[in-house]
Order: sequence, then C-alpha cells, then structure tokens
Amino acid sequence: MTSGPILEDYLMLAAVLFCIGLYGVLTRKNIIGILISVELMANAVNINLVAFSRFAGNLWGQAFSLFAIALTVAEVVVGLAIVILLYRTHKDILPNQADSLRG
Repeated sequence: MTSGPILEDYLMLAAVLFCIGLYGVLTRKNIIGILISVELMANAVNINLVAFSRFAGNLWGQAFSLFAIALTVAEVVVGLAIVILLYRTHKDILPNQADSLRG
C-alpha cells in the first residue's frame, strides 16, 4: 500500500475539472461564465503538469505550469477588457453580440 495519493488520483481530479469546464463553456450564456469555465479547464491542465512533474521527479512540469498560469492571467486581462467593452456598448454581456465589435 502507498501512503499518499497516486498519479491516477490527480489525473482523475484533473479530468473531472476539465469536463466541468468544458460543460460550462458549451452551456453558458454569458461571457463571464465562459471565462470562468476556461479558467477551470486551464487549472485542470496545470494539475496534470504538476502531477506528472512530481511523479517523474523533475521540475519541468512545474515550470511549464507557472508559464501557463502567466499566459492565463494575460488571457483573463484581454477577456475582461472585451467584456467591459461589450457592456459599455450594449449594456449586456451576451456572447452573440461580440460580432458587433468588428472594425
């Protein structure tokens, strides 16, 4: 018997989080819910990276995970800027109105 969680436990957790995020992306009606679901999916990927890194015995997965977190923060900043622009122009944040922002 092992004393701690095994790799499959982390992978199962990440798969459940990814599926919940995917369900949220496909079913949400507003952009904020979609952004939160995308964040959940990105966190599932980070859990996979850290879990594989821990069980492989190196730090590459953790380094990639930090890089992915930095990219996710940049994505959130751009996404929230688009949400604010949508709200200022339409007084609503429905994704089907985002086409009207084309130049």
